[in-house]
Amino acid sequence: MQFRNLGPSGLKLSVIGLGTWAIGGGEWKFGWGDQDEASAVTAIVRAVELGINWIDTAAVYGEGRSEEHVAKAMESIPKADRPLIATKCGRVPKGNGEIGCCLKRDSVIAECEASLRRLNVDCIDLYQMHWPEPDDEIEEGWQTLVDLKQQGKVRHIGVSNHSVSQLKRLQAIHPITSNQPPYSMIARDAEAEILPYCGRENIGVVCYSPMGKGLLTGTFTAERVASLSPKDHRTRDPRFQPPQLEINLAFVGSLTAVAKRLGWTVSDVAIAWTLRRPEVTSAIVGARSPEQIEQTVSAGDRVLDAASIQILTAIIEERDSQLAAIGGAAKPRV
Repeated sequence: MQFRNLGPSGLKLSVIGLGTWAIGGGEWKFGWGDQDEASAVTAIVRAVELGINWIDTAAVYGEGRSEEHVAKAMESIPKADRPLIATKCGRVPKGNGEIGCCLKRDSVIAECEASLRRLNVDCIDLYQMHWPEPDDEIEEGWQTLVDLKQQGKVRHIGVSNHSVSQLKRLQAIHPITSNQPPYSMIARDAEAEILPYCGRENIGVVCYSPMGKGLLTGTFTAERVASLSPKDHRTRDPRFQPPQLEINLAFVGSLTAVAKRLGWTVSDVAIAWTLRRPEVTSAIVGARSPEQIEQTVSAGDRVLDAASIQILTAIIEERDSQLAAIGGAAKPRV
């Protein structure tokens, strides 16, 4: 497993972080279908055994269920071996599975206290504002995170899904440890401004969905997409629906040829591609079972050579041209 420094924090993160979005279950708007608790807990424990030293979660994932699964897993891991825990605030359940947004001081403090209880910890290693919404509240939310850090409730503070202009506004208040954008072969907006800015400002980048919510694992077919649970939010994601689905599956077919030449899995290729960028500290890889993390953790040792990167660039450009031919890719909420 490779390790990289997280911005100015002094933390060294494994280049694979375990993501717990999917283990929150299906009873909320952005769920991934029903989740067996025992499999979720075992997946977390197995990830740590395999060398992953940090876990990403959020209060909103399953309305607290993911954080509870993380806490239960920690009970099975010796204290000296327990991973760093990152969680998030700013997304607030409204009832009936719907999600609201709030970065007001009292709300953020209440969320932090609730996360501390669910995680059963005295201090959160990395606390992040989940989305910059409402935009006019981000300074208040960020100042609250600064205060929580000064109080010893959290060790480091970061953000997720923030633009460069928003990062600049927050940097004027307090240095940002990390930003968490979506980044993969099929979601590359971060390359334009976010990654270069974070690199210049020494802001760590922990990218999420490096495997495109599973599309870039090489295991998806049209039949599997059709069989997704109605509780799985991917059924509403245009990348999993025609006409984008056919283009994406053909794209993965091309990735499979590259993976075979390297002796890797398609997941290895997808994750290593994100890690080729020096600005990226770690890629967050989700797992709903121990078998899934066993299949993807190998990417933590993979480094793409220049020739493979050149081949992948051509494959990505071909996908882009195909999407342009159908009117361009809709940008789903991720």
